[in-house]
Amino acid sequence: MQNFNFYNPTHIVFGKDRLGELDNLVPKNAKVLILFGGGSIKKFGTLDKVTKALKDRIIIEFGGIEPNPRFETLMKAVDIVKEKNIDFLLAVGGGSVIDGTKFINLAANYEGNDTADLLLNYSASKTVVKSIPIGTVLTLPATGSEMNSGAVISYNHGKFVVGSPLSFPTFSILDPTLTFTLPPSQVANGIVDTFIHVTEQYVTYPADGRFQDRTAEGILKTLIEISEQTINNPEDYDARANLVWSATMGLNGLIGSGVPQDWSTHMIGHELTAMFGIDHGKTLAILQPAIWKIRKEQKREKLLQYANRVWNITEGDDDYIIDSAINKTREFFEGLGIKTYLSDYGITADKIENVITALKKHGMTALSETRNLTPDICREILEIAL
Repeated sequence: MQNFNFYNPTHIVFGKDRLGELDNLVPKNAKVLILFGGGSIKKFGTLDKVTKALKDRIIIEFGGIEPNPRFETLMKAVDIVKEKNIDFLLAVGGGSVIDGTKFINLAANYEGNDTADLLLNYSASKTVVKSIPIGTVLTLPATGSEMNSGAVISYNHGKFVVGSPLSFPTFSILDPTLTFTLPPSQVANGIVDTFIHVTEQYVTYPADGRFQDRTAEGILKTLIEISEQTINNPEDYDARANLVWSATMGLNGLIGSGVPQDWSTHMIGHELTAMFGIDHGKTLAILQPAIWKIRKEQKREKLLQYANRVWNITEGDDDYIIDSAINKTREFFEGLGIKTYLSDYGITADKIENVITALKKHGMTALSETRNLTPDICREILEIAL
C-alpha cells in the first residue's frame, strides 16, 4: 500500500425528514446564500422546506446554476457574496450545484488578478486562505461532491478541476426521499457516474490495498444489485438509500487512499461533454469499455480481479474472462437505458481529431495511473468507441 494522507471533515446527516436540523447546523446569525439549479426544488417544495428550517436568518437565493456549472454564472453569485457580505453558502441540488458553490467560495476569497486562474492553474487555489462555510442538501446522488473538496467547472469550451481543503462542506444532508422525483435518466447517469468513480480508483494495478479493494467491490456490487430496482421503483426507500450512500462513499477519499488512481475516463469524458453536450454519465459509459479494451495489458491483474469478484466470472482463459467482464459492464450500462457508443449520439469519426486537439490544449497528454496514456492512445480509444 502506498503512503497517504486522509482528511475528511464533512458531517453527514443521513435519513428521512432531516431538513429541520438545518436550524442547528447553520449559525443562528448567518446571512445565507441558497444556491440551486433549475426550478425542480421549487416545484417539489424542497426550497420551501429549506427556507422554513432556516427560520429567521437572512436568506438570499441564487438559482440557475447549470448542469455543467459555468464560470460566468458562478461569478454572478460571487458578486452577490461580496456585495451582501454573505457568510454561509447552502447548496441545494446535485453535484453541479455543489461544485459551483465550492468554486464560489474560492473565487470570493481569491486575491489574484484573474479569477479564471483558479481553473487554468490548479495551484492557484492554494493561495486562498479564507473560507465561507458550505452546507449542502443533496437532491441527486452521483458525484460524491457532498463529501469531498473537488469541483469541475465549465469555462471557455472546457471543463476544469478545482479543489482545496477549504472546499469541504461542513455538513451535508442526505435524505433519500428528496431524490424520489428525479427522472429515470438522471438516476441512471448517477449510477454510472458512481460506478466509474469507483473503477477509476480500483481498476488500475495491484497495490495490496485490500480494504480499499474490498470496499470498492462492495460499492460496485451494490450498484449492480439495486440499479434496476431504484430506477423502476423510485420510492423504494432502501434501494434509493443504498444508491445515495454508495455515491457519497465512492468519491470521499476513502477507497482511493493508498492506491493508484486513473481518471482518464473522466478527463476524456469532460472533453466530450464540453464539445458535444453529452451528459457526463453517458460519456463515462461510452469510454470505459473502450479504455479497458485498449489498456487490457496495463490493467490485466485488476481487470481479472474485477471480473472474478464483481461479476463472478471465473471460467475460461484470462483474455476470455477480461473480455466477458468488459461486455458485462457495457450490458449493465445499456440495461440502465444508456447508449455506449459515440455513434449513438451522432458523433462521427471526423470529430475525433477535435477531441484530441482539445485534450492537448488542456494539457491532458499523459493520462492514467501510469501517466503514459498519450493523445495517440486516446485516439485509438475514441475510434473503437465509435
